[in-house]
Amino acid sequence: MPKRPIIFFFTLLVVSVLISSCLVMDNTFSTVAPGIWRATLQLEPKESVSNKKGEPLPELLDYQFEEVSGGELPFNFEIKYNDDKSVFLEIINGEERIVVDDVKIFHDNQNGKDSIIINFPIYESVIKAAFEERIMAGIWQVNNRGSYYAIPFIARFGQAHRFSTMKKKPMMDVSGKWPTTFGIETDDPYTAIGDFKQDGNKLSGTFLTETGDYRFLDGTIQDNKIYLSCFDASHAFLFEGKIKEDSTILGSFRSGKHYKTMWQAKKNDAATLTSPYDLTYLKEGYESLEFAFENPAGKMISLNDEAYKGKVKLVQILGTWCPNCRDETAFLADYMKNNKNKDVAVIALAFEKYKEKDKGNAAINRYTKKFDLPYEMLYAGYYNKKEAAKALPMLNHILSYPTLIFVDKNNKVRKIHTGFSGPATEFYDDFVKEFDETVKSLLKEEFKG
Repeated sequence: MPKRPIIFFFTLLVVSVLISSCLVMDNTFSTVAPGIWRATLQLEPKESVSNKKGEPLPELLDYQFEEVSGGELPFNFEIKYNDDKSVFLEIINGEERIVVDDVKIFHDNQNGKDSIIINFPIYESVIKAAFEERIMAGIWQVNNRGSYYAIPFIARFGQAHRFSTMKKKPMMDVSGKWPTTFGIETDDPYTAIGDFKQDGNKLSGTFLTETGDYRFLDGTIQDNKIYLSCFDASHAFLFEGKIKEDSTILGSFRSGKHYKTMWQAKKNDAATLTSPYDLTYLKEGYESLEFAFENPAGKMISLNDEAYKGKVKLVQILGTWCPNCRDETAFLADYMKNNKNKDVAVIALAFEKYKEKDKGNAAINRYTKKFDLPYEMLYAGYYNKKEAAKALPMLNHILSYPTLIFVDKNNKVRKIHTGFSGPATEFYDDFVKEFDETVKSLLKEEFKG
């Protein structure tokens, strides 16, 4: 423990330097060591939990996790070099590897330090750090929040573990489904299903909700404690849990530095969620979907355009800021590129974190370029769900980003799929199969003109 204040002071010092100094990129270095790195984001210190009346919850007061450093969210990444010596990295979350190729290594002439900037343009966030031999330190900064948002970041070369190198014998095998309630200390709890896979001390999985999943979580189980995390440049998730004597789990969940809550779970492999096809529907009196929005070039696009006449349409409601939307977009882009059917079209309606159309269109252009999208993406409005619902008044609500609407050749809505359970979940293969069957069925139907 005595080394920790020194490291934290070093982090704050580097953060201060990076924020205040002028970054001069007149020299390019290839000096960051290639290979595996272990990074941590230092979240806010833990606090005792209380209910809305300010009364402490006694059961949680001794909630200790001695296997890891308190408030640290760990993740791993691998630095790689191309043949031309340009650098990129891959963020590792369990089975997932996120390739990040917008990386700059340079010498900061202002402070005399070698530095690195890892840019995540889709999510409008960035890691800025100074590095020296086997360590880098700085901040992860999110640019599209209303006020300055940054979390201290440290990474060390050659460390492949995520949470701990310990190998305490697990109290039990937690593989399987765990119906979970988040926000147990609040008046507004919500439910999910933890879906875990355990192999010795290694733990992976996700939490499933009716509107999507928490993506690839990676971690460990030590005795009666579980630890899971995910960092994808948009979300920074940290889950900690304690297995109690009755085989239930009591835990805490942090999302970045701005959100924290408690959760509890009990194993039940028969647990299910409401079908994603039963959550969003057309209001009484409606059969079709109608809209008209401009693309970034200023052209008005609607389902009644000649380009979509007689085609099966897949209308995706999304936000470029949304990781589950990213998973669905990757699926749709891949489907369209591998199925060259001229009678199928995709139109994406983007609800962005910007009320200004020009900023929303800038985000759309970055997203379209990143995924090399072969279809239109339109700025549909601000991402607030109540405001978004006004743009599509025929729907009962906008419950989730993403939402996928299947529209037949005659512009009638046939199915609506709410949320997206991505490749981190067991439901992904079922979605792919049903999607393919639905599209093929709609293609066989007659166009009535």
